[in-house]
Amino acid sequence: MTPVLEAKGISKLYGHVEALTGANFDVNAGEVVALIGDNGAGKSTLVRILSGTEPATSGQMLFDGKPVVLTSPVDARALGIETVFQDLALAAHLSPVQNMYLGREVMRKGLAGLLGFMDTPSMRKGSRDAFEKLGATVRNLNGPVGAMSGGQRQGIAVARAAAWAQKVVFLDEPTAALGVVQTKNVLELVRRVSDEGIAVVFISHSMPHVMEVADRIQVMWRGRRVATYRKEDTSMEQLVAAMTGAVSQVAA
Repeated sequence: MTPVLEAKGISKLYGHVEALTGANFDVNAGEVVALIGDNGAGKSTLVRILSGTEPATSGQMLFDGKPVVLTSPVDARALGIETVFQDLALAAHLSPVQNMYLGREVMRKGLAGLLGFMDTPSMRKGSRDAFEKLGATVRNLNGPVGAMSGGQRQGIAVARAAAWAQKVVFLDEPTAALGVVQTKNVLELVRRVSDEGIAVVFISHSMPHVMEVADRIQVMWRGRRVATYRKEDTSMEQLVAAMTGAVSQVAA
């Protein structure tokens, strides 16, 4: 199987500091891959490069087996790659519908559209369909998202990414600071997104959440991938050992 997204030998320098040292990564369509590692392991840097937010210093990226260069998040989105960062990038004063279509507004047909009038009913229906499809618990489509719970905001962000992504979704610590029920809903969202055939990259410090939702787990340590495990073939103890450099695979 050809990975939908693959990175080979990615390095990243910030001045004299080497954040990534020949890092590799791969994810297949419809698969949930957890990317784990201690603070400073290079996870966030790798995700920023894979999502087009930052350029790599060296290395190669492949999309559906073909070399690709991402110069911005716009390039990534054009390929069907969406990212939900920890800050969610939601506009707190806007409604779920407005956030869903922020920067992708649907204009009314004819002269009204040329004059700047948006097709609100169409966007409202598209938002409701997206939320219902993924089971996101968004009860109020009109209120500002800033007044909603953390779980609802996370659900909106994930649903927005899944609605526009055709190939890959990156989720950076999607369960951080959520309660038990909210976390359960977000983890169910992750599985539903992958069931749609979209590759999901799940970045998390929570080993229980990783073991619950991931198909494969890739471990980073000191700027490179040091191990890859199938969930059924590993344990939390082994993952922690790999994260601290005590265990590594030669061909990572």
